[in-house]
Amino acid sequence: MHFDRKEKDDGTLLSLYKRLLYPRMVEEKMLILLRQGRIGKWFSGIGQEAIAVGAALAMKPEEYILPMHRNLGVFTTRDIPLRNLMAQWQGKTTGFTKGRDRSFHFGTQAHKIIGMISHLGPQMALADGIALADLIAGREQATLVFTGEGATSEGDFHEAINVASVWDLPVIFLIENNGYGLSTPVNEQYNCEHLVDRAVGYGIEGIQIDGNNVLEVFDTITEITANIRKNPRPVLLECMTFRMRGHEEASGTKYVPPHLFEEWSVKDPVKTFEHYLFEQNILNDNLLQEITAEFKIILDQEIEQAFTDEDPQSSVITEMADMYYPYVQQVVLPTEPAAEIRYLDAISDGLRIGMQQHPNLVMMGQDIAAYGGAFKITAGFTEEFGKARVRNTPICESAIVGAGLGLSINGYKAVVEMQFADFVTCGFNQIINNLAKTHYRWGEKADVVIRMPTGAGTGAGPFHSQSNEAWFTKTPGLKIVYPAFPYDAKGLLIAAIEDPNPVIYFEHKYLYRSLTGMVPAGHYTLEIGKANWLKKGDQFTIITYGLGVHWSLAYLDDHPELSISLIDLYSLQPWDKETVAAAVKATGKVIILHEDTLSSGFGAEIAAWIAEHCFTDLDAPIMRCASIDTAIPMSKVLEDQFLAKSRLHETVQKLLAW
Repeated sequence: MHFDRKEKDDGTLLSLYKRLLYPRMVEEKMLILLRQGRIGKWFSGIGQEAIAVGAALAMKPEEYILPMHRNLGVFTTRDIPLRNLMAQWQGKTTGFTKGRDRSFHFGTQAHKIIGMISHLGPQMALADGIALADLIAGREQATLVFTGEGATSEGDFHEAINVASVWDLPVIFLIENNGYGLSTPVNEQYNCEHLVDRAVGYGIEGIQIDGNNVLEVFDTITEITANIRKNPRPVLLECMTFRMRGHEEASGTKYVPPHLFEEWSVKDPVKTFEHYLFEQNILNDNLLQEITAEFKIILDQEIEQAFTDEDPQSSVITEMADMYYPYVQQVVLPTEPAAEIRYLDAISDGLRIGMQQHPNLVMMGQDIAAYGGAFKITAGFTEEFGKARVRNTPICESAIVGAGLGLSINGYKAVVEMQFADFVTCGFNQIINNLAKTHYRWGEKADVVIRMPTGAGTGAGPFHSQSNEAWFTKTPGLKIVYPAFPYDAKGLLIAAIEDPNPVIYFEHKYLYRSLTGMVPAGHYTLEIGKANWLKKGDQFTIITYGLGVHWSLAYLDDHPELSISLIDLYSLQPWDKETVAAAVKATGKVIILHEDTLSSGFGAEIAAWIAEHCFTDLDAPIMRCASIDTAIPMSKVLEDQFLAKSRLHETVQKLLAW
């Protein structure tokens, strides 16, 4: 292996060696502890240290790095104390996730490191968002994100690089090509000669280097970052290396041909660089013994101290509270005159006020810029706020949701529009496993609003009409609102933007232009978590939200002889249990109405809660009125039959018969 020291003095090379040796010694200690049964699991990066160390040294301390679980050298090079790392690996309260997540699945703003989740690839989109924040703010910074050769088959890999290319984001996408995805060799993972060859398809630069040569890694990334800080653009960097241990220790390495270990052992990044320093008379036996003895003392002390740290104490209150970033909403009452506007215009007005009041707010979505969005809600926003903050996106829901989280991590807010709520499936992993769990895992906010044009009534068929709120109401860490009126749509949207937690904002397409209402100008908010008791009666209560509110109001108009209480939840997570309980007590009979399908719809949760907590107030069984358990048909005749509205009268009569 050829090492080119360039202008580096002896002290710099020796310091670099120490950075390289330290994570190797930590790893060797972990393997001893594993054999002793003192730790339970370990993902080894032995043989790959040069990539992590060289890359981390090449980045500025204030620049973000997004490593994976074989990049211990990133964490040690950024000077995270081993005691804290060990506490994290052991699930101690002094770890970064307080025992809630494993190994390197954590982030730390103090060290500008954002860890991965188990799903391969999503961290790449976060890097896009982090870099976008730097770009908009005018900061000349680069972002570095790691991935493995296995994850290059993931859609997240393609989406993230494509977005970075289209937006000229200063991101280095570093592929650690170590030959195996668990046991699957590269010839069964991809069919191109080199992964870096894919760069040309994205219109970006691709570079392949020896990932075991720490100087080559350091110099290459130093050169790339210096360039892309001044001339922002992404670069694909493939680092060739080899995994000398199993995917994790329990999996072993029997599937690897022995000759590969022989070939790569002579390329050991620590030993080869150590040999080079001996040749250069920078290192000798005495100095090496000194260094290793010093590191051994540090290792033993830090590790043993971590073993004595406190284990987590179980507390339901603490666990529940930590699902959300601490935030106490201050409800703002309207102060300006009201005018009658459409539901659609109320949403547009809420977005405009959010953009005006939060200069760090970025909107992203397909066709939302000059075209104004599929429903024209953002028409004129590009002229008012500029293309940097109102961004058309490629068709890549996963990358854009991930970029929203990256923006939040780097000091921005994000509103992401799903062109239709149905399309959120393509971004599901980022919402469920990244947005929802980030604060619980390592205390970071996820300041992202996902706008969800939802619902049926327009003959749009199975893929443009679903009411899919129940996919999210069961996911802790998300807040979910679903306004039925223009006044609520604006107030809840502004509240969602102000909330630093992830909010899923459902807006019904059928109401966009068919419904008007009095809406105050200016800034006001509604409380997320409260319901609106629209009508009070004494015969029975209808609990509903979204289009179900308007079905109920129409039914009341058609049946003036009935005395019905009507509750518009409009916040589904959290939801207003106090108001629901009061309404149940007032009437003793309940219908839960929603547009979503019956089985496992959100109404089932409400019904279960009422049965458990309000049983003695009930005078009849709880009735659910929902859409039938099929996909949503296009034909109006079929759609009308599908929707819950067609069964509302029947359900009312059944309840009144008790």
